[in-house]
Parts: sequence; C-alpha cells; structure tokens
Amino acid sequence: MKTRIAALIIGIIIGAYIGGYFTSETVYIYKEQQRTEDFLKFMEIFNETNVSVASINVPAVDEEGNGVATTLIVQAVPGSGRAMVNIDKLLFWVDTQNSIRTARDVAQEITGRDLSYYDLIYTISANASVIEGPSAGAALTLATIAAIEGKRINKSVMITGTVNHDGTIGPVGGVTEKAKAAKSIGAELFLVPLSQSSEITYKQVEYCKTVGFSRICTIERIPSKVDVSEEAGIPVREVMTIKEAMEYILV
Repeated sequence: MKTRIAALIIGIIIGAYIGGYFTSETVYIYKEQQRTEDFLKFMEIFNETNVSVASINVPAVDEEGNGVATTLIVQAVPGSGRAMVNIDKLLFWVDTQNSIRTARDVAQEITGRDLSYYDLIYTISANASVIEGPSAGAALTLATIAAIEGKRINKSVMITGTVNHDGTIGPVGGVTEKAKAAKSIGAELFLVPLSQSSEITYKQVEYCKTVGFSRICTIERIPSKVDVSEEAGIPVREVMTIKEAMEYILV
C-alpha cells in the first residue's frame, strides 16, 4: 500500500514538472508569434522600465448634491489585455466595470491599437462614493486613449458624459454642479453632452393652504431652466463624440 502511495506521489510530481515545462513553452511561443507590426508600434512607446500614465480631472456630485472634482489615473503597461482597478481607491461597482469595458473598446477602435498587448490600471484618487461609473465614461475613454498613445491631457479642460459603444457621448445629471466643480479647480472650459449646456433645475417650495380648521402643507418642485455657463461662471461647449472631445483635451 505504501509503495503504491509513494509511486502515485512521484507520478504527480513528474507530471506537474512536465506539464509546467510544456505550458511555459506554449506561452513563450505564443508571445513570440504576437510580434506583429502593431506590437512594434507598441514597443516604440514602452520598454521594460517605461510605463505610460495619463491623468484627467473628473467632475462629480457627492452624496449631498455638491459638485466635487477628483483625479482619474490610467496606467498602460506591457501585458496581456487585462483591465484592472485599484480597489483601494474605487469600489468595483457593476456600472464602473461596464464603463471601463466600453472605454477600453472605444479607445481601441479610435486608436487602432491592439490592446491585447496592454494591461490598463485605473485609479480614482477620491472617495469612491462620489464617482459614478457611467458619468465618468467620457473621461475614462479619453484618459485611456492618452495612456496608450503617450499623449498629454489639457488640464484646463474638463468633461462630463457617458460613453456609448459607437463613441458618442451620452447625457448625465448634475451638470451645473459639475461645472462649478470644474471652475473651482481652475478649468477654463467644460465639455458637456449635446443639449446639456442648459439644465432644468428644481427648487423645493413649501405650499400651505388652510382647509376648514386644518392647515395642509405640501412640498412642490418648481422647475427653472438654467444656463450652465452663466450659472457656473465657466465657458461650456457641447460635444457629440469622443473624437470631437479629443480636439479639446488631448495635446
């Protein structure tokens, strides 16, 4: 019985060694076969000690409805096509995951780069509760493009908007408060989705009426149309697509 167990253990060890050897060889050969023209372009930007990093200021609205600004950092390193999030800084919400996937796909389509050669690492330098994945979609996409192409981001321009798979920029909420946040950190231009340079805001007003011997009060929401640029004190420009936004933000 002991002899059989010993033989089994030896067999497992030999099998693991042989399996590891052939697995390593397979991976190595696969990587060598990946050295296409696109990979050579990739190597022009990256080497073993060079990591491309892009950071972009992102406007958001906190839990109390106030505009805040934080920084999104995207690192592009030689890798195997993974997208990773620094979970010490950003909660890994489903909507954030979806926005990152979409941003990565759009960045790949616009740049023509094969992102199977890159690992992308996303970090938000703020309390995760103030960042909504969808509303940061446009900024995620632009920072990803900047990282993989080694471009700089114009910090005097900020943007809000979701990103769609075709590269168009979708609507978000809290545009006026986000514009104020952009203004507060020195931005000189704020990019918004189409038709969102003005915003409908609601003021809560208490309305009371005496009925018989009773006084009945209700809270009413009074709508008003706000010019975002005038209200926030910063020039606002509508953009329809990521490519259009690139003309203002990437340098």
